[in-house]
Amino acid sequence: MTVTWEELGWERVATGVGRCRLPGWDCTAGLVIGEDTALLVDAGSSLAEGAHLRVQAGELAGHRVTHLALTHPHFDHVFGAAAFAGTEVFGAVGVETVLTGRLGHAQLRADAVRNGLDPAVADEAVDALVSPGHHVSGEWTLDLGGGRQVLLANVGPGHTAHDLAVLVPGAPEVVFCGDLVEESGEPQAGPDAVPAHWPAALDRLLELGGEDALYVPGHGAVVDAGFVRAQRDALATRFGVS
Repeated sequence: MTVTWEELGWERVATGVGRCRLPGWDCTAGLVIGEDTALLVDAGSSLAEGAHLRVQAGELAGHRVTHLALTHPHFDHVFGAAAFAGTEVFGAVGVETVLTGRLGHAQLRADAVRNGLDPAVADEAVDALVSPGHHVSGEWTLDLGGGRQVLLANVGPGHTAHDLAVLVPGAPEVVFCGDLVEESGEPQAGPDAVPAHWPAALDRLLELGGEDALYVPGHGAVVDAGFVRAQRDALATRFGVS
C-alpha cells in the first residue's frame, strides 16, 4: 500500500515534491521524486534525524534516496548527511572547506552545541561529516528520469558563502531556498553571512522561480514571490545595501 505525504507528516507541495518541518529548529527537508530516483534537499541536524529522513523518503518515493543536495553548511542542514551512504551529494563550490578539516569541524560543533544540540550527538555527527562529491559553481541540471529535471543553482553568497538553491520545474514551480529565506523568524546573519550580497542572492531566486513559484524557506511555511521580495528589501535596508 502506498503511503501518503500526510500520513508521514510531510507537506505535498507539488506532484512528486514535498517537504517536512523537522522538530527542534523547524528546519525544512525537501524531497523530489523521479523515476527510480529521489533527491533529498538537506539532511537534518543529527545522524538519527538523517536516518529517519532516509526511511521516510524511501517510503514516499518507493525506492531509496539517490541524490542529496545541501543548501548550505550549517549543522541543522548537514549533520544527517552521513546517513545517506551511496547517494550522490551536491553542494555549492567551496562548501567542502567548511565540511572538511579541523577548523570547519570545530566551528560546526561549537555552533551546534551553542544552539542546544547534545555534545555527544554533535561529536558523532562531526566525526561522520560528509562533503559533497559534486560542487556546483553556476547551475547544474540534474536529470531524475521520467521527464523530471531539477536545477541546482549556486545563488550565493548570502546567508553563507556557499548557498545552493534547488528549482523544481512544474505547475507550480517550486524553489527550495535554504536559509536565504526564513518565514518563522527574521533571517539569521551569523559570522559566515555575506550581507552585502544577500539581496542579490534573493534577486537571483526570484529570477529562477518567477512570480508564480512556491518558495520553500529553510525555516517556516511555504511562501510566495511577494514574501521573498519583501524579505529582500528588508535585508537590503537592514544591511544598507541598495
